[in-house]
Amino acid sequence: MRKHYDFSSGRRNPYAKRLKKQVTIRIDEPTLVYFKDLAERVGMPYQTLINMYLRDCAENRKQLRLQWRPSNDAA
Repeated sequence: MRKHYDFSSGRRNPYAKRLKKQVTIRIDEPTLVYFKDLAERVGMPYQTLINMYLRDCAENRKQLRLQWRPSNDAA
């Protein structure tokens, strides 16, 4: 191993913006089953499919409409 490396003529990784970051996310079972089944039908890993869906949401600035309703258990 050298003591010094010269990177003065090096260039940045052109794919650096496309690198993925590992995260932990909790997904309910029916949602996970849905994406796993869909991924199997289209022939791709389910994590890739979920990432593609989330990327599409982010690129198109999709807004989730939430409507909270009181629980039936509320007194």
